Amino acid sequence: MVTFLSGGTGTPKLLRGADDVFPPAEATVVCNTGDDVELGGHLVCPDVDTVLFLGGDELDLDTWWGIADDSTVTDDELHRLADAAGLDDGPRYLSDERQTAGREIARWRRFSGVAEFMFIGDRDRAVHLTRTSMLDEGHSLTAVTRTLADAFDTPWTVLPMSDDPVASIVHTPDGPMHFQEFWVGREGEPAVESVEFRGGADATATDAVLTALEDPVVVGPSNPVTSIGPMRAVEGIEAALWETPVVAVSPFVEDRVFSGPAAKLLAADGYEPATAGVAAAYDFADAFVLDDEDGTDLDRPVVRTDTRLDTEADAERVAQACAEALEVVS
Repeated sequence: MVTFLSGGTGTPKLLRGADDVFPPAEATVVCNTGDDVELGGHLVCPDVDTVLFLGGDELDLDTWWGIADDSTVTDDELHRLADAAGLDDGPRYLSDERQTAGREIARWRRFSGVAEFMFIGDRDRAVHLTRTSMLDEGHSLTAVTRTLADAFDTPWTVLPMSDDPVASIVHTPDGPMHFQEFWVGREGEPAVESVEFRGGADATATDAVLTALEDPVVVGPSNPVTSIGPMRAVEGIEAALWETPVVAVSPFVEDRVFSGPAAKLLAADGYEPATAGVAAAYDFADAFVLDDEDGTDLDRPVVRTDTRLDTEADAERVAQACAEALEVVS
């Protein structure tokens, strides 16, 4: 048995070729929900859905977002209506009092659906409608995720990191903004002063997550701050990581990041934007998988390989390196 911590696209790219190394029936994927937003009244769970769609062979592998070949009728009409009515596009937060009113799971991350700033295809939207309606019926996010995983025939056990709301808030010179505004709405351009996991102090891990974390853990090459950081903010997860073997794949080759805003966010969090900084941030990790070209000297066991994840064969190679590293520390 093995448990993957997943956020963004790094861990899903690893999962794509890991079946022969880590059989899906014996694998659990715990997903970051700090990036979740309520958009137009519907709860969108990007990191959960990437894993669900990947497992169901539905994921758009060009963007690693949404469902492949999805239609765009509703998204197109939302933007046409906003333009015709003279409504501003871009991220439109609900008012402060509306941020914490109503649906508990959506707190601190609520946006208007006018001229949606995040692209959502029509089939993708049906997932969010179903999720939100089931939550309103009284089901937990864990239970809803299990139902959706069954609907997509996703082979892994997929768990949200908590049933409680946590929002990744990026503090910038322009003021605080949800991670999705920073990354999607502003294309990651604002300078970052700090990152807050709002609600983390009040959130707790579910029994299902804590049970999964009793197994050896693989942290894929996800963003250490906004993909893995929200999980660590949830009560119970950090402590569990210290008690089980953990192998982490660096999203850097020395000081070169493969993709995303990890360098900017690590620096804002006080870490060197490089593999050395990832190792310092992941003080709970027992071993690392680094790229062949990464000469960083770490104080923990290291397995080196080509850590590109462009193809399924790449993913299988990196997964095998993770298995070798787990054998060293288990």
